[in-house]
Amino acid sequence: MRLRKHRFGFTLVELLVVIAIIGILIGMLLPAVQQVREAARRTTCANNSRQQGLAIMNYESAFQTLPPGWVTGNPLVANSEPGWGWSAYILPFMEQNNLYDQIDFRLAIDAEYHEHTIETVIPSYQCPSEIANEVVNLADHVEHDHDHDHDDHDVRLLDDDHDHGEELWVGRSNYSGVFGSSEIGDSPLLGNGLFFGNSRIKMGDITDGTSNTLMIGERINLLGSVSWVGMCPEVDEPFARIVGAACHAPNDPNGHFDDFRSYHPQGINVTLGDGSTHFVAQSIDEVVFQQLATRAGAEVVSLDD
Repeated sequence: MRLRKHRFGFTLVELLVVIAIIGILIGMLLPAVQQVREAARRTTCANNSRQQGLAIMNYESAFQTLPPGWVTGNPLVANSEPGWGWSAYILPFMEQNNLYDQIDFRLAIDAEYHEHTIETVIPSYQCPSEIANEVVNLADHVEHDHDHDHDDHDVRLLDDDHDHGEELWVGRSNYSGVFGSSEIGDSPLLGNGLFFGNSRIKMGDITDGTSNTLMIGERINLLGSVSWVGMCPEVDEPFARIVGAACHAPNDPNGHFDDFRSYHPQGINVTLGDGSTHFVAQSIDEVVFQQLATRAGAEVVSLDD
């Protein structure tokens, strides 16, 4: 009598069930993995901001003043060249001495002498959550409401039918000095924050207290390119390429190009005047955020408010 041999294995139905279970598990794990990755990126971003804050503190110790927001050729004209900004002046304190030595601060940023220098990518100036390229074109700009009469839901990148002007490729940045709470274009040489045209703010000028005054905030390149080089008068909104304004709360959907904004969920990283780094929730009261952006407004506010 012959014995039947039994075969052991999966039926098609069982295989499909296993695949479905694996798919469900992957779907459950993926958001957690993404959250962990974003948390790591946010930590790296905060470390970048902290490093810049320490560099500014060291600059202040060496020169008894904070670096200028940007430097003009004519002290009375905000958009006159050369235009180099605060993040270029602190390069020696960011362990970027070689790059600093390649810059002739007497020449304009877009001078042929600086053609390759300004395209240098500085990792400490770039947030890993940013989706823009490491090198960006400052001639690419956005068409939006300069007078802030309408919200920016109508913002769009200028298309090929518009004249973008001469291309100017520069290393991207995701961190801007805080101009203050007022519109940059209204008084680019008279910001009420720590960085503006030809600014030379001393620690004694920060009467609101260094621990209650914003110094650096995050910016993304969504509505226009931001760079570490400084102010280039040939591009649209040249001042907002190096400094930002606290006219709106962080990540405000109705905000503008010069606002502080990040790709981090729920807020942005900032560095205060004392060099400390914090995460500011986008739910912060807009008035409180504006008051934190001023150096001598006599307001009694802190990040805890």
